[in-house]
Amino acid sequence: MVKINPLVEQMTSFIVMDVLERAQELEKEGKDIVHLEVGEPDFDLSEIVRDAAEASFAQKRTHYTHSLGDKELRLEIARFYQREYGVTIDPDQVIVTSGSSPAILMALMVLCEPGSEVILSDPGYPCYKNFVLACNAKPISVDLSPEDGFQYSIEKIKKAITPKTRAIFVNSPMNPTGTLVSDATYKELVSLGIPLLSDEIYHGLVYEGRAKSALEFTDNAFVLNGFSKRYAMTGLRLGFLVAPKEYVRKLQVIQQNLFICAPSISQRAGIVALRDSEPEVAERRAIYDERRRYMLSRLKNMGFEVEVEPQGAFYIFCNAKKFTTDSYRFAFDVLENAHVGITPGVDFGKNGEGYVRFSYANSLDNIKKGMDRLETYLQKL
Repeated sequence: MVKINPLVEQMTSFIVMDVLERAQELEKEGKDIVHLEVGEPDFDLSEIVRDAAEASFAQKRTHYTHSLGDKELRLEIARFYQREYGVTIDPDQVIVTSGSSPAILMALMVLCEPGSEVILSDPGYPCYKNFVLACNAKPISVDLSPEDGFQYSIEKIKKAITPKTRAIFVNSPMNPTGTLVSDATYKELVSLGIPLLSDEIYHGLVYEGRAKSALEFTDNAFVLNGFSKRYAMTGLRLGFLVAPKEYVRKLQVIQQNLFICAPSISQRAGIVALRDSEPEVAERRAIYDERRRYMLSRLKNMGFEVEVEPQGAFYIFCNAKKFTTDSYRFAFDVLENAHVGITPGVDFGKNGEGYVRFSYANSLDNIKKGMDRLETYLQKL
């Protein structure tokens, strides 16, 4: 009999990937699938970023970098935080990682011991829970409600805190809702004196208001960020962690042992992205916003309830209880019969049941086609 680590046994699948993989099977059968499930920018690398990556080969920058990351890139990240948020950070507080996922794991590893607890939202990004479990810690879910604008309730947070609490996850703009954490919520969370794990991967993709960094409110935060969403650099796997100085050496030790360093070529591309790509980021943001407004209009007209409109990221989280009480079955039925990929709300936690998430990281033409197919499907229910 095969024995599996009990920590791994507790982990759940990333359902959106199950949807994607079934969609890919249907495509191999000749079906035309409209992908509104995956949270990946549909844009290619910008030309200047691609050129920087290609130049790295000619410059023979294909070897290990410092384990914390290329010093030039860390300097650019520090300048970016000063420019974007008015926050001063030391480049030596930055650990460059192979995407933001290793940054999440490393932050949890340095904070958690066996049996400790980490607070996260429900609904929320599905993988947080599994990262916590991988560190032999316990995820503690706090329900968010549309009545509160999908913001943390400080009273619910206080009830969830125990002597074992080591961190609180914050995601702004949030996956799946696209909401921004309010200043009031940040201030209330900071007042609790517990480290924040602030996932800021969707910064730069904000259409209403301004995304603020947790570092504008506290130094007691581990900021998780990367280049995949803002700069459409998903395949280059480049992220970073900004950590309090007292944790950096231990984080470096984790990096040295588990990952050595992030890809050198990707790091050189990241320098150029930070320095020169903002005009292109602004152009793409305007395109996403057009898609967002179009999709919101279509979904509402079909009968989906959008209780809180997204301010950022590239998702719309819809109440679909008019059509289903089983979001998993509904999503796969839509895929099989309408040939549109969507993500079931239960992927984001039990409090997401009855909801579905739509991604507008696809062309407007494809979104229109997907909405037409979905409307026809719903008329047959």
